[in-house]
Amino acid sequence: MKSIKHIMMAAFVTLGVFSAVLYTSCGKDACKDVTCKNGGTCSGGNCTCPTGYEGTDCGTLSRAKFVGVYPGTESCTIGTDSYSITLAAASNDLMLTYTNLYNQAITATCNMVATDSFTFSGSQAVGAGNVIFSGSGRLVTNTLTVHYTVNDGVTTNSCVFTGTK
Repeated sequence: MKSIKHIMMAAFVTLGVFSAVLYTSCGKDACKDVTCKNGGTCSGGNCTCPTGYEGTDCGTLSRAKFVGVYPGTESCTIGTDSYSITLAAASNDLMLTYTNLYNQAITATCNMVATDSFTFSGSQAVGAGNVIFSGSGRLVTNTLTVHYTVNDGVTTNSCVFTGTK
């Protein structure tokens, strides 16, 4: 009789331990109720956003915080200046329009490369010549810093513009 009790007790304990191990080994899907927008993917319950989007659900355009007018100063290898630039939303979610580059009414199309930065390059007719430009910008809080070079066919000038909206 004792041996049947011991066998039954061992069976119940074994069944209990097996059930507990089985229950705790089943992982909960942390992404079950998470919806990531704009091509974001869920991992561990959090959205990983593609370039150009941010926020808990990837529903915020990164470029939105860049849009505005930035009065500031510029320091170049040849000269300094004070003026304002404007960043505006472009037709593509990952693009901005940069107006008044080099204080010469040059317009550049910028591409978002991270939540806080963009790059640009191109050329534009200015006066009787053509200006080739390229650079990058980074926004920290409300301060924009843009590093770029311009070449008018005769002179290359490297500049840093810093402005706050």
